[in-house]
Amino acid sequence: AQLTQAVSKILTETDVSDSINKSNADHAILFEAVNLIVCWGSVGPQQLREGAMKLLGKFISVREPNIRYLGLMTMAKLAQLDGGSAEGVKKHQATVLVSLKDADISVRRRALDLLFVMCDSDNAERIVDELVNHLVLADAAIREEMVLKIAILAEKYATDLRWYVDTILKLISISGDHVSDPIWHRVVQIVTNHPQGDLQAYAAATLLVAASPRRCHETAVRVAAYVLGEFGFLIAERPGMSGEEQFRILHQHWHNSDATTRAILISTYAKLANLYEECRPLVAPVFARCKNSVDVEIQQRSAEYAAMREAFSPEAVEDLLREMPPFEDKEQTALEMRLKEKEGEDSAAVVKAARPSAAQRQRAAQAAAAKAAEEEAARQHEREIKDDSNGYANGKSNVIVGIPKEVIPAMRKAFSNLCTSPSGVLFENALLQVGVKHEYQGSQGRITVFFGNLGSNLLKHFRVSIDDCDHLRLQKQGTEGLLDDEEGGGCSVAVRTQAKLLLLVEVMAPFDDAPAMRVKFETTEGIKHEYPLRLPIVATCFMEPVTLEAGAFIQRWKSLEGQERECQEIVKAPQNAPDIDEEYMDRIAAIVTDGLKFGRCAGCDPTPWTISGAATFRTGSKDKNGNNINVGCLVRVEANPQARAFRVTTRTLHPLCSKAVKNVALVSIKLA
Repeated sequence: AQLTQAVSKILTETDVSDSINKSNADHAILFEAVNLIVCWGSVGPQQLREGAMKLLGKFISVREPNIRYLGLMTMAKLAQLDGGSAEGVKKHQATVLVSLKDADISVRRRALDLLFVMCDSDNAERIVDELVNHLVLADAAIREEMVLKIAILAEKYATDLRWYVDTILKLISISGDHVSDPIWHRVVQIVTNHPQGDLQAYAAATLLVAASPRRCHETAVRVAAYVLGEFGFLIAERPGMSGEEQFRILHQHWHNSDATTRAILISTYAKLANLYEECRPLVAPVFARCKNSVDVEIQQRSAEYAAMREAFSPEAVEDLLREMPPFEDKEQTALEMRLKEKEGEDSAAVVKAARPSAAQRQRAAQAAAAKAAEEEAARQHEREIKDDSNGYANGKSNVIVGIPKEVIPAMRKAFSNLCTSPSGVLFENALLQVGVKHEYQGSQGRITVFFGNLGSNLLKHFRVSIDDCDHLRLQKQGTEGLLDDEEGGGCSVAVRTQAKLLLLVEVMAPFDDAPAMRVKFETTEGIKHEYPLRLPIVATCFMEPVTLEAGAFIQRWKSLEGQERECQEIVKAPQNAPDIDEEYMDRIAAIVTDGLKFGRCAGCDPTPWTISGAATFRTGSKDKNGNNINVGCLVRVEANPQARAFRVTTRTLHPLCSKAVKNVALVSIKLA
């Protein structure tokens, strides 16, 4: 009690003298009293901690840099105590941010430490954003420390890991030279270890965009190469993000990259070539050149990847190049160890970094639950396999075979072709061929789907299901049993025969996605197959061409200006395509008129490298007067022969129509 009274009296009754010598002594006494309160810890009186925080708030506002330095350092220690100290320090956040711009680098370092310590889930985004903004102006002496602490805070308090990915990308763009390997390695670990949600797809798409400019920091190329090699397949269906585009964007940085980056790129190229058949002719010359590289690592990787397909079976290659397993979670991350090396174990920042945040605990709990569910699924799978091994004698199996990865590129190409062709093969493997024939008139269409048995045995329990769509009115009829919902139902498809499905559709509203179809059947050996497919029913199927005079087209084109009405994207001509000349443009014109069903608008194209068209999207919906609701659509394809690229611009009154027409035009140009 006497000690408490003595310390309280020092805090409240010590007046700082105007005399320099007396002032130093007064401050020394006050700081020693505060240090005693810090040593006392959370078991000490609450009122003393509050008084100390109030006193330090005055000290960090004075002009004398030594007093400010000691005030910031002591406040960081006090903020680590439980019992409200952390909340009290938040009141001084604005003052600490001012000290971050102090002329004295020692004061700036202590302000950075205090901001690091006062950060929590409530103010993390604001503090991190402030630090990132200040990083632009910070001098080199403190940049590395700032980058390290921002990276730790972003990971520690990210309630949405997409924000964490965005923050690290900002660090790379602002101060890439100070983003050490452990920082971008940590991004890879977090993205790999969190398959839940859309984090992996978001990271792949964001990094692909970040690597798109010809000039970007090499660290961005490294992390983009690694993430795209692992998770690029999740975004390959998106416009402008195909496997071929991923290779092109990454490879533009090859000549400006060092040996470490090139080694990562080579592994990524091998994975892209494994997933996308169109990438193999692009990757092969790179491997051939690098077999003679002076760098041993690059030479070895190139030689091994090039010989892999000849030395091993396709299944073995697939297994070798599959995604990396999750990284092992350690008690202390590489970033925390780096911080400990720089500042020592007693640093307030090190103590703060070692204490898990609520967001980290929540992510750990989610990961543990996901791991437990995965282990249970694995045990269930083992039980099913065991049951299957006992059931093969009776012709029964619970194992479901899906679409192999190596078939996906050809399947994607077939779907794209059918979007603008009246008939063709949608899917084919050793057992089954799915063919489609479709025709349209206005808002209505007639689609016939054929399912042919290419194998040597009967396909039984053959069933097809099609997801309902709000924008389509569907009528379905087919071979008896084909549309059964029950597990044991379905029809039988004999060898070299077909089952048939007839769809009558009417579009009721604009849309930009194709209906999903699921094909299920069982072989005579009892192996179950399930293939998720998409029907090539896209918005351009319901277009009717319109011919406009040049003046009318230009007038409507200008009237449809606006972000929500316009979609625009640039697409490169395929690598194996000829030079863009008049003959090539005739093929593009045929795509616009025959494939997209747009009327060619002559006289409004300023050069022979531009093609303009107009059409009306027909729907079966009625307005209040009983008239069909239709949407006018305009498209313009502009070629740049020197860059071997096309710019596709669509303008309509409905955003979904603009997006749908642009997407179909892009894939059609790639196949031209």
